[in-house]
Amino acid sequence: MYWSVVSVEPKPPLAIAVRFLDGTAGTVRFEPGHLSGVFEALKDPEIFRQVHIEFGAVSWPGDIDLAPDAMYREIKQSGEWVLS
Repeated sequence: MYWSVVSVEPKPPLAIAVRFLDGTAGTVRFEPGHLSGVFEALKDPEIFRQVHIEFGAVSWPGDIDLAPDAMYREIKQSGEWVLS
């Protein structure tokens, strides 16, 4: 899929740089208020740095992931996806 993530890099304090299969690239930025529920673990900088790609999606330990299709749509449109 064109929206498959092929590279991801953490950008402190709460952002990641991503690049998709079709070359589209941008940033995902977490607002602190978004880090609740399933995303609570990402408040720990050590966990946040463990970002990786799993089956074309951005993932972290503990079965935390982001929907690559929604991320692609936002980044393609504005270069950034802000999760607030």
